[in-house]
Amino acid sequence: MLTNSKQIRFHENILETIGGTPLIKLNRIAQGYKPQIFVKVEFFNPGGSVKDRIGLVMIEEAEREGRLKPGGTIVEATSGNTGMGLAIAAALKGYKCVFTMPDKMSIEKIRLLRAFGAEVIVTPTAVPHESPESYTEVAKRIVRETPNSILANQYYNPKNPEAHYQTTGPEIWEQTGGQIDYFVCGIGTGGTISGVGKYLKEKNPGVKIVGVDPRGSLLRDYFYTKKLPTAFSPYKIEGIGQDFVPGALHFEFIDEMIEVTDKESFLMARRMTREEGMFVGGSSGTAIAGTLKLAERLSEKDVVVALLPDTGERYLSKIYNDDWMRENRFLIPEKITLRYVLQAKRGVNQLISIDPVTTVRKALDLLSEHNVSQLPVIDNGQPVGSVEESELMSSVLESPALFDAPVSSLMEAAFPVVHIEESINQAIALLSKKHPAVLVQDDGKIVGIVTRFDVIEYMSR
Repeated sequence: MLTNSKQIRFHENILETIGGTPLIKLNRIAQGYKPQIFVKVEFFNPGGSVKDRIGLVMIEEAEREGRLKPGGTIVEATSGNTGMGLAIAAALKGYKCVFTMPDKMSIEKIRLLRAFGAEVIVTPTAVPHESPESYTEVAKRIVRETPNSILANQYYNPKNPEAHYQTTGPEIWEQTGGQIDYFVCGIGTGGTISGVGKYLKEKNPGVKIVGVDPRGSLLRDYFYTKKLPTAFSPYKIEGIGQDFVPGALHFEFIDEMIEVTDKESFLMARRMTREEGMFVGGSSGTAIAGTLKLAERLSEKDVVVALLPDTGERYLSKIYNDDWMRENRFLIPEKITLRYVLQAKRGVNQLISIDPVTTVRKALDLLSEHNVSQLPVIDNGQPVGSVEESELMSSVLESPALFDAPVSSLMEAAFPVVHIEESINQAIALLSKKHPAVLVQDDGKIVGIVTRFDVIEYMSR
């Protein structure tokens, strides 16, 4: 039995550990840049992200207003992290959670939310914001259909920016001793940059607030033009960027917006992990890539703080998966092998072949069906010849009886065979001579064909 619990340093519950995240100086990544660059590392929060700060305050406000009653259900449209913040608080307070998420979000986020007992509904990403199928509209429908439920409504809830005005902003001001010159932050709901920006500008109007926006989002364009673009391009960064202007976003506290691509974001996140030892997500990579663009024009006197929203553990299946990165053209290998060329082929990527007894008629049908111009002739797993559409057609025009002849009577020499792990340069050397295609071999088997067009298309992309 405890005799004096006052001597034990402890928290009453996990919610008391939210906030107070560290400020860490960038070292290797900041080399060559003049300003001092620091990062506010939000994965130290118990739920692994900056969104823990808003989950609790939104729930408590709904409780005070009487909108959320015991045994109630919390519904939210989330990219994952706000859901975690809400789920942690709900677990302690006894509420149910239902979250809607766009289908571009990582499987790790979905599994994490379900681990807390939440119901997760995945919705299409490629629909307009106002579509009944969008994750925000589906969440609203669920609230209408569910008794004793509330929509946390992070995109329009004033408690979102207020939480950062009350906690994140003061922490950064105190940690920098008031010496901060620039605050850099990605924009999702807009709550973080708005709350922090308002606080810092009240302390020192000279502090510059810089938003970083993924290419494809409308927020940067809207900031400068005050017009909503009519066309959007998809992007894969999660949690930041929008196709609408959230109510929690207050542009009056923002001085500048910088655009960053998916590729810049993901490669920078991986660099942060490998060079700074900070395992961060893609939006953190966005923030640092934007910070370095800003730092190019700053001086030694400037102090920059960038906010890192979450942990990389939520993106193991994506940005920390080399195969996913290569498939999406974000990771260029040091050695480009024929394996990558095969994986990148559009349309037909399985091997279409014929055997020596296949008729010319059947060969022409296959060429037309699969929209290819040549076929390898394979006998017992080994290449023995090849046929080209133009040559077969010329032959049957001269002698229609050849339609029913075996291709062995008209086939040319077999295409060269190259191992799947050989460099693309070896295929190029063969293709630039007299060969229209090469066969690709793996584990002793012919697994694919690479043509001149395939190589040119891969190189162009």
